[in-house]
Amino acid sequence: MGLLVNIVAADEEEIEAVGLAQHPVDEWSGIEARDIDTAKVAMLHCLLTGENFEEALSAYEPVFVGGEEGALVLRLPNMVADKLAGFEEEALEQVGEELAATEEFEMNNWPLEEVQSLVVQLGDLARLAESQGQIMLVWMHPLRT
Repeated sequence: MGLLVNIVAADEEEIEAVGLAQHPVDEWSGIEARDIDTAKVAMLHCLLTGENFEEALSAYEPVFVGGEEGALVLRLPNMVADKLAGFEEEALEQVGEELAATEEFEMNNWPLEEVQSLVVQLGDLARLAESQGQIMLVWMHPLRT
C-alpha cells in the first residue's frame, strides 16, 4: 500500500485543519509526493543534523492521527526546517544525492534526480515557512489499492 504525501507550510494552530484536509496542498503552500514515510523523513533529518537514526525517528511522533483510514501528520522539527532553509541549492542537491543512496530510498528505486528535486523543493518551502513564521507539516494518507 502506498502513501500520498503533502508537505506543507502552515501556522502551528492549523495542525488539525491540515490533518482533516483531503488534499492540503490545495489550501497551503506545499509539495505533493508519494511514498515518503516516516523512515525517509527521519533519514533526511539525520543527513541534515548528524543525529543518529533512532534519535531522529523519535522526533516524529504524529501530531495528528485521523483514525483508521485517515491521515497522519508529522511536524518537521524547527532545527530541520532551519537547516533546509539555510542551504543553497547546490548544497541541497548534495543532500539529495546522499539521501538517494540510503537504503530507504534505494529499496523503492527512487531516481537520483527525483530525490534531489524533492530536497531542493523542501528547501524552498522551508524558506517560505520561515519568512511567514510557519512550521512544516508532513501529511501522510494511505492509498487504497
